[in-house]
Amino acid sequence: MKELSLVIPVMNEEDNIKPLLDAVRDALKDFDYEVILVDDGSSDATRKRIVEYSDDRTVLVELRKNYGQSTAMTAGIDYAKGRYVALLDGDLQNDPTDIPFMLDLLKREDWDVVAGNRKNRKDGAVLRKFPSKIANAMIRRMTGVYIKDYGCTLKIFKKEIAEDLGLYGELHRFIPVLAKLQGARITQVDVKHHPRKFGKSKYGIGRTFRVLSDLVLMVFFRRYMQKPMHLFGTLGFISLGLGILINAYLLVLKILGHDIWGKPMLILGLIFFLGGIQLITIGILAEIAVRTYYESQSKKTYQVRKVYQKEPVHETLEITV
Repeated sequence: MKELSLVIPVMNEEDNIKPLLDAVRDALKDFDYEVILVDDGSSDATRKRIVEYSDDRTVLVELRKNYGQSTAMTAGIDYAKGRYVALLDGDLQNDPTDIPFMLDLLKREDWDVVAGNRKNRKDGAVLRKFPSKIANAMIRRMTGVYIKDYGCTLKIFKKEIAEDLGLYGELHRFIPVLAKLQGARITQVDVKHHPRKFGKSKYGIGRTFRVLSDLVLMVFFRRYMQKPMHLFGTLGFISLGLGILINAYLLVLKILGHDIWGKPMLILGLIFFLGGIQLITIGILAEIAVRTYYESQSKKTYQVRKVYQKEPVHETLEITV
């Protein structure tokens, strides 16, 4: 088994391939490693450049179309053969020379994930850095996973953690949260960051709403994945209770002879009442789905990091005759 698998998703990065591979080879020359370049539906000469500059440590995984960075990362991890897995962007903004220190830290102090923090980030302040700071603060507060820089792709994992991340859609931004769901121990270190020299950035301000949508999903996974009824049931009973109180009040008014038909409060009471029933029903169905997820695949609701057992001491009895 190789020591390290370096997974690099690329799309339309033809001018970056040669300097990227040169930088990786120079930084990792003392390691037993492989480089897995996942071509995520490039429309330029990226694949041709990879084949041209590859060596026996280079693996090209060509996807049929553009699936997105999360899916490309998953494909690379699936083909990884190393004991440890590192993720790196293909735009030369992350520096491969940070990998040896991060890998040594992971092995020396027995971390499960070492994440990079772009201390001196070389991106635009208005469209990239400022929105990123806001997003990072929101994610930290809502998920309870305190990583400074969620957007830095440079991370190193133990293989078993990387394999079970469950990267779907565009969840690569929430890799630390997904790792934490497995009980992973995470640390972060400052890493170098360079301005983009070739090609165009694939990121923009338009991803803000996608990040917010994924954040809601991560909060649910983090807090209620194994107990969805605690969320939907609580909201449902609150709504149902409000509906009952409002309708009881209107019933008293009706008995006293007041005309309640058409009152906004009547509609509000019905909405709360029916909404409460629906939320409780959704909670029950979600509980059934969770049990089906675990029991149909024989999954455990817990994960064990290590098992320690002290060796038994065998005493020898001497019998004197």
